[in-house]
Amino acid sequence: MTGIDKSFGANKVLRGVKLALDSGEIHALLGENGAGKSTLMNILGGVLRADAGSITLDGQEKSFLTPGDSLSSGIAFIHQELNLINDLPIYENLFIGREIKKSHTPFLSKAKMRSEAQRVLSYMEVSVSPDTLVSELDASYKQTVEIARALLFNARIIIMDEPTTSLAEHEIEHVFSIMRTLKARGVSFIFISHKLKEVTRICDSYTVLRDGVNAGDGLVRDVTEADLARMMVGHDVNGERVQRSAIAGAEKLRCSGLSLTPYFKNISFTLHAGEILGFTGLLGDGRSELFQTVFGYLHGYTGEIYIDGKLTRIKNTTMASRLGIGYVPRDRKENGILKDLTILENGSLASYERLRRLLLINHRRERAEMNAQINALSISLQSTDDLITSLSGGNQQKVVLARWLNARSRVLVFDNPTQGVDVGAKEEIYSIIRRLADEGCALIILSSEAQEIVRVCDRAYVMYHGRINGELSGNALSEDNIMLHATDALTQDGGQTDEA
Repeated sequence: MTGIDKSFGANKVLRGVKLALDSGEIHALLGENGAGKSTLMNILGGVLRADAGSITLDGQEKSFLTPGDSLSSGIAFIHQELNLINDLPIYENLFIGREIKKSHTPFLSKAKMRSEAQRVLSYMEVSVSPDTLVSELDASYKQTVEIARALLFNARIIIMDEPTTSLAEHEIEHVFSIMRTLKARGVSFIFISHKLKEVTRICDSYTVLRDGVNAGDGLVRDVTEADLARMMVGHDVNGERVQRSAIAGAEKLRCSGLSLTPYFKNISFTLHAGEILGFTGLLGDGRSELFQTVFGYLHGYTGEIYIDGKLTRIKNTTMASRLGIGYVPRDRKENGILKDLTILENGSLASYERLRRLLLINHRRERAEMNAQINALSISLQSTDDLITSLSGGNQQKVVLARWLNARSRVLVFDNPTQGVDVGAKEEIYSIIRRLADEGCALIILSSEAQEIVRVCDRAYVMYHGRINGELSGNALSEDNIMLHATDALTQDGGQTDEA
C-alpha cells in the first residue's frame, strides 16, 4: 500500500500512508486508537475506498470496491468481534453464505462441506472434529475457526484485529502456534494489537501509525517495546512501577470466608480507603465471579461481606450501588456501554435515582456533573449528545468510569481496566486510578496481565482454582512471583499463603 489518503469530510484520517508485507510474514500494525489503523485495513479489505494512493498485490495494482473483491484476491479480515454462530457446528460456520449444494438441487451437501472443513483443519494441524459445536470451543479455537474460514477460500493475507484481547495465556499460545504453522507455508498476517509484548513474541516486522501518518517501520528484532510505545504516542512512556506511600485509610470492604460454588471458596481479604488492591491468576481462577458476587450480580454466596465495617447482605446490583460500590466490567462492548444511548446517558445511568425528583430528571445537574467528569478524566469527545460508539475504546472506558464516579462510588472494581485500549490510553487510565486512590477511593484491579498488576497495585492476591494462593506486596510483588502462585508452582495444596 503506497501513498494512501483518506478523509471523512474535513477530517483527514490517513495522509500518504505506506505499508509493505512479504510472503510468509507476520507484520504488526500499531498505533493509538484513532491513529488510522482500522481505516487503512478497511481500505485493504474493500470496505472503504482510498481518496488517493495504490494497492499492489504480487506486482499487480488492485482496486477493491467491495469486501468480496478483497477476499477474491486472497485477503481475509478477522475482526475483534468474531462472526460465529454458537449453535452451529464448525463446518457449517465455515460455509455460512457460501454453502455447497448437491448438483441441480436446493439441498446442502453436508458431506462435501464436512470433507472440505476437515481438509483445512488438517492443513492447519488442528485436531478437532468439524462436527463440533462452536459453543463447545474455547476462545482460542473460535479464533482458529475464523482462520480456517479464511483459508477455506484461499486467503494468502489474513488481517487479525486484536485477536488476543479476551484470551488467556495458554489460548494465546495456541493461536500463535497456528500462525507460525501457516507462516511457514507462505501465509502472511497483519497483526493489529496494543499488547507490545505479544508483538515482540510473534511478529517479524512492524508499521506504526500516529495521527494518520507513518511514524515508523522496520524489523521487530531491531526495536524494544519502549521504542514501539514511543513511536505510537510521540514521547517516552514510563513503564516502571510507581511506589506509593503507605496506606492508612479506614476499612471500606472486608470479605470473610466468602464462597460460591463452583467459582470460589473461602476468600478473605480487607480493602482500605486509598488502596489499590489487585487480584490476578489464570483463566477460570474465579476472580471475576468473586467481585460479581460482591457487586450483587451473582447470588447464593456464603460467608460475610462488610461495608465500612458493617455486616451486610448484598442482594442485587442496585443495593451494591447504593452502598457505594461501582463495577467497570471487562467486556466493555457487551456489559459496559449501551450502544444506542448517548455519552451523557451512558455516564449518568447509575445516578438517575439520585438525580430524580418525583418523575423528572434534573437534566441541568446531570449535564453539569458529566461535564465535571469529562474534565477530570480528560475524555476526548465532540458532544455529550453523540452516541457512545463515536468514541475510541479508551474514551468509552472513561465514560463507564465516569458513570460510577457520578454515582458517588467509594469502592471501585476494575475488571481488566485496559482491555482493548492503546498504550497512550492505558497510561491515562493508570494515572486516573492512582489519582482516585490518592483522593481516598478504594480500588480493586482484576487483571490477567501480571505486568499491569505489578505496575499499578500496592499489593495483590493471586488466585488458583477459586482460592487465594498468595498475597504479594513490596519487593515480592513481581511478575515471576505472580506466575509461580498462579500456576501453583510453590504450593501444592492450593491453600492461602502469605508472601507479603
